Amino acid sequence: MLLDFAKVQQAFRAAPGKKFRLADHDPGWAGDGDIPEKQRKETAAGLLAADVEDLAGMQELLWASDTWSVLVIFQAMDAAGKDGAIKAVMSGVNPQGVEVTSFKKPSDEELDHTFLWRCMKRVPERGRIGIFNRSYYEEVLVVRVHEALLEAQRIPGVPSGSRTWADRFDDINAFERHLARNGTAIVKCFLNVSRREQRKRFLSRIDEPDKHWKFSPADVAERQHWDSYMNAYEEAIAATSTDLAPWYVIPADKKWVSRAVVAALIAGTIRGLGLEWPKVDAEKRRQIDEARRLLEAE
Repeated sequence: MLLDFAKVQQAFRAAPGKKFRLADHDPGWAGDGDIPEKQRKETAAGLLAADVEDLAGMQELLWASDTWSVLVIFQAMDAAGKDGAIKAVMSGVNPQGVEVTSFKKPSDEELDHTFLWRCMKRVPERGRIGIFNRSYYEEVLVVRVHEALLEAQRIPGVPSGSRTWADRFDDINAFERHLARNGTAIVKCFLNVSRREQRKRFLSRIDEPDKHWKFSPADVAERQHWDSYMNAYEEAIAATSTDLAPWYVIPADKKWVSRAVVAALIAGTIRGLGLEWPKVDAEKRRQIDEARRLLEAE
């Protein structure tokens, strides 16, 4: 059984043109009703497995049809589970058809171009799935929280205050509209982790030696700006969730929930493109029949 794509869309999509508040989205949501968590977790595992299998088939169809590409964007606070979600959801697909790009601190070369430039270069070609682990949205999130980063970009005549971010929202919407009009389906996932759960995951990285490699003191420092980040996310999602490039606000306190939802969204999005297998013309069928005759005659 697959997760119902339409219900998932309705439950987690940030409606375009409407006021958006993170307070209306529970990071710890794990389903409705009085079902024991163990049973819910087992059900989610089964749904994830089914959707991963479905996604593998959808990816092959995407590759064969060679008409659309799919761009999946992950944004979240640290320790929200982006890496784990990508690994779990894409575990069954052909790696030749997927490219994951993690965007870190911009290089000097990247700072000498527009803020969209480094991401434009990694947009997937037709037939492929591209995954952005963080993206150009960092430019209206971390750069907004730490405005000194904007100065490092050396953009002449950049206005101060809210006008800067409104302009960048316009640029992002125009870019995503351009992609969608030219055959790139966009799925934007905000993994909505609570501050309490983030603290728990940070402590787990500290307490377990084999997780020390994942811990960075900078993560805890960024945590001090939590409220500023939440305000930045609210405005960014409200301004850039569109019919062509919707945002999905996915509860992330329980990884088994977020992974099942992400898998359903990606597989359902590809299924909704109405893709078809390439048609075989009469000459190709003749070649196939001739190949069969030769093989059977050996």
